[in-house]
Amino acid sequence: MNATAAAWRARGRWVDVAGETVFVVDLDAAAPDGTPPLLVLHGFPSSSFDFHRVVDALARRRRVVLFDYPGYGLSAKPDRPYTLRGQADVAVALCARFGIGRLGLLTHDIGDTVGGELLARSLEGSWAAEVTDRVVTNGSLYMDLARLSEGQRLLLGLPDQRLAPGTLGRAAVLAGLTATLAPDAEVSEGELEAVWELIDHHGGAELLPRLIRYVEERRALEGRFTPPVETHASPLTVVWGTADPIAVEAMADRLAARRPDARVVRLGGVGHYPMLEAPRRFLDAVDPGG
Repeated sequence: MNATAAAWRARGRWVDVAGETVFVVDLDAAAPDGTPPLLVLHGFPSSSFDFHRVVDALARRRRVVLFDYPGYGLSAKPDRPYTLRGQADVAVALCARFGIGRLGLLTHDIGDTVGGELLARSLEGSWAAEVTDRVVTNGSLYMDLARLSEGQRLLLGLPDQRLAPGTLGRAAVLAGLTATLAPDAEVSEGELEAVWELIDHHGGAELLPRLIRYVEERRALEGRFTPPVETHASPLTVVWGTADPIAVEAMADRLAARRPDARVVRLGGVGHYPMLEAPRRFLDAVDPGG
């Protein structure tokens, strides 16, 4: 494992919740009294490492909890179907395990939809936690606007089963990921290598045809996942990299139109991973007073 990935691994621990073994980074900052923790939900196909450049700044003012979904990053990767609602079950169980009853949400990519499921449960009363504030960034909330990449379409065309070892290698995975970044993104070779190693940890690249099924679930159940993102009463900030070729800027436009009280920050020239590509601008957008 390269030094960057190893340093991230050293910051966390493994926790057994909801029948899963998940990797958790818990930065329990000395936050002001009453400041709720921030739960961070990462995207596909990567891991909580996506936030490694911004997490310390976020944790100066509140506790920050990040975890890798089952099937991702340093969490366990059993060969089975994966669902968005199953990932939300893990988030709920982790909050219960850590005694978190009030929290903010910072979500990206697939995390926007896992967050939508959490908000749906909050609104229907099946999850008792109070969501106090939210940041949504670059995720396909509206599938009619999504421009799936060639790699995503290829994976969706495969059966929902584990690939043979070596079928999908480093070059192919990183080519797909870097195609979502802006040309001048501030992402080092060491970071890209770490992203790959964490994707492929315990043979994770072989699971990508199973993990990509979230797109089908997302499309089929958009009426459950997206409306809570629009309507939940907690204050909403929308931070969007406008050069994202998949979760295009029109999604931010639609969300802003449906939630006119939201604070919307558009990061011009930034692609799908604002927290990696332009960490200072991302932090300024998420927490202007930080």
